[in-house]
Amino acid sequence: MPMDAASIKKFQLRGIRLEKFTIAYNLFESFIAIAAGITAGFISLIGFGVDSGIEIFAAVLVLARLRATFFSHEFDEDKERKSLRLIALTFFLLAGFVTFASIRNLITERSTEVSTAGIALTALSIAIMPFLAHAKLTTGRKLESKLLIADAKETQLCAWLSVSTLAGLIAFYLFGWSWVDSVASLVIAGFAISEGREAWAGELACGDCDCRGKCNC
Repeated sequence: MPMDAASIKKFQLRGIRLEKFTIAYNLFESFIAIAAGITAGFISLIGFGVDSGIEIFAAVLVLARLRATFFSHEFDEDKERKSLRLIALTFFLLAGFVTFASIRNLITERSTEVSTAGIALTALSIAIMPFLAHAKLTTGRKLESKLLIADAKETQLCAWLSVSTLAGLIAFYLFGWSWVDSVASLVIAGFAISEGREAWAGELACGDCDCRGKCNC
């Protein structure tokens, strides 16, 4: 059932607020993760901070399009498609960086220290990111916004990256194992490539009438 103009505005504002929160939180997350990673010599934690920077870029793109649609009352399909492909590129960038960092971690001997700040930060992100991703996904489906749905998928991947990074930090703290997060992150990189291909092809519009009830996002 089509939404009225007031409902559309309400969900557009919700999407704008979600993207603003994403940018603010990831700025905080990126700064803490990179600083803690450098201090402890934990490369995957630095990579986690770089990933936050990638998500900031994606969120800025989505925010710009949501604001443009909200204030101009017009939907520019060409700009939406270009922005969606830029989102797809951030998935590929995320996959490439995670793969590089993971392989480097597996083959390189390094001096690493326990990072309590890293453990606290990734635990906080695990508590926040799934709810943020769900809110974006719900709002994106209401608006039938491919961009917002794609960004929700990226937030989901970042939540899983938080899990893998925390697992690696705890495994190192308890057992001295430094390979756990690298292996888990390689799996996440595979999912990032898959999601990036779908975003590039524009296959994430789960609110469209043609795919409603058929897609798995």
